[in-house]
Amino acid sequence: MPRHLIVNADDLGASRGLNRGILEAHERGIVTSASLMVARPAAEEAVALAARAPALSVGLHFEAPAELDGSDPDAVRAELDAQLRRFDELVGGPPTHLDSHHHVHRSDGLAAVFASAAAELGLPLRATPPVVFIGGFYAQWEWQVTELHYVSVEFLEQILRTEVTAEWTELGCHPGYIDDDYRSVYLHEREEELRTLTNPRIREVLDELGIELRSYRDL
Repeated sequence: MPRHLIVNADDLGASRGLNRGILEAHERGIVTSASLMVARPAAEEAVALAARAPALSVGLHFEAPAELDGSDPDAVRAELDAQLRRFDELVGGPPTHLDSHHHVHRSDGLAAVFASAAAELGLPLRATPPVVFIGGFYAQWEWQVTELHYVSVEFLEQILRTEVTAEWTELGCHPGYIDDDYRSVYLHEREEELRTLTNPRIREVLDELGIELRSYRDL
C-alpha cells in the first residue's frame, strides 16, 4: 500500500514572520499544505506569498472570534460561512481543506457543524477519513512548558517510522519566525520546528521508508 504524507503548517496569515517561515518550510523543507487565518493582519501578505508557490495547497484555519458564542452551533456556522467567503475573496477560490485553531472543530458541540460544511463543499476536514491526523510534532504538551525534543529531527524521524502507517496521513506543524507583530506562548518553538522541517535528514528518511509527500490538493 502506498503511503501519502501531507505536512500541513497551521497559522498562515497570523504574522509576517510566520508567513515567511511557512513558505521557507515549503520551499526548502517538507511542508506541502498550509491553513490560512483569514481575519489576521498578515493574511493578504500570506496569500501573495502563497501565490508564488503554486505547489502549496491552502486551506481555511477557522478561528473563533472572542465575541462568538461557541456553544451556539448556528452562530458558529454563520461565522464559518463568513470566513469561507473571506477566504474566497482573498484567494480567488475555495480552500483545499478545512481545519481550526485549537481544534475547535473537533469539540463535541461543534463537530457536526464542521462536518456538515465540509461535506457540502466537498472539502477534506482534519482528522476525518480518509486522512489520519498526527499532532505529536509539538513542543508544549504542558502549558508554557517547552520540550524541544518533541520537535527535533530525531523525534520527527520516530514519528515517520512508527506512526505514518495509513494510506493518507496529515502531520500538523507550526513553523515560523519570531517578529514584533505576533504574541503567543509558542514562539521560539516555531523556529525550532522550521529547522527540523528543513533538515535534509527528514527527506532521506521519507525516501528510505517510501513515504510520498502529497498535499490536500492531491485529494
